[in-house]
Amino acid sequence: MLLLHCLSISDHLSASAMSTRSPTNPPRNSLLLPSVLVILVGVIAALTYQSILKPPPPNLCGSPGGPPITAPRIKLRDGRHLAYKEHGVPRERARRKVIFIHGSDSCRHDAVYATRLSPGLMEELSMYLVSFDRPGYGESDPDPNRTPKSLALDVEELADQLHLGEKFYVIGYSMGGQATWGCLKYIPHRLAGATLVAPVVNYWWKSLPLNVSTQGYSLQPKRDQWAVRVAHYAPWLIHWWNTQRWFPGSSVANRDGASFSQPDRDIVLKLGSSRKPHLAEVRPQGLHESINRDMIVGFGSWEFDPIELGNPFLNNQRGSVHLWHGDDDMLVPVTPQRYIAEKLPWLHYHEVPGSGHFFHYNGG
Repeated sequence: MLLLHCLSISDHLSASAMSTRSPTNPPRNSLLLPSVLVILVGVIAALTYQSILKPPPPNLCGSPGGPPITAPRIKLRDGRHLAYKEHGVPRERARRKVIFIHGSDSCRHDAVYATRLSPGLMEELSMYLVSFDRPGYGESDPDPNRTPKSLALDVEELADQLHLGEKFYVIGYSMGGQATWGCLKYIPHRLAGATLVAPVVNYWWKSLPLNVSTQGYSLQPKRDQWAVRVAHYAPWLIHWWNTQRWFPGSSVANRDGASFSQPDRDIVLKLGSSRKPHLAEVRPQGLHESINRDMIVGFGSWEFDPIELGNPFLNNQRGSVHLWHGDDDMLVPVTPQRYIAEKLPWLHYHEVPGSGHFFHYNGG
């Protein structure tokens, strides 16, 4: 009875209020409703992001419960640490000093241009090579603000702290291409030479014609087409995309070689686990600041367009830039590389027939 009485009073008060309200003033509830809906949608979206979409924090090396630090590391300008590994002759007496920049889902141990050369040949070439874990990989601290420029500055700082001298060579493989292009843009005066091996192409570089980028993009496996698109248009979604199980995410993130070209399958079958014996050391800090960050940077908006770069060795006749690519690469289709080579006459382009993304494992 009390409830009915309260309700009747409430109805009476509401009717009285309505009768005294100007017909031109809308009810307060109608004004608040859109705001309430916006707030509710925002709260739901925030909770969804926190619980499902937001990537977990990286498992930092050396932190309590985190992976141990076993590699030598340098401390960078912003306090991050960069882990590295040295190969070949001692750097103090080497004539050729090379910095190797690994690809996606790899680490400092995967310096194939050192590990597959005999010590005798390294000695004959008087070559020193240092490989390093790119940010978020292996034992290098993540860099959530990573860009091609920051990667180039990491390379320069590594060279300076290891006392490699005024000039050095860089080799960038696959996703290591973003750092190598960055070096050609931001620190060309430090380079004795540069080599890009099957470098990943950003299909949104503004100087890449739509028909060329579309053709290259369409040659990728469907799952990778979608993953690349998400990385570009909705980078906040990429962690969920690559970890959910409703449909396939990136083939690289999921370590699925089903879409490899036949030459790459043959190499994987032949070499087995010896191709990547340190696989367990690649992602100890998690997927997001390694694989996902590669995609966000590689397919995001760049500060510069590599196709518009001038010759970095215009005044240095001894320096040169080389780009090697297999014509049967399904991970990074060759079509855009041919266009880039046409537009950059100073770039020495080498196309390897009948080869895929792992062609550099052949012959050794």
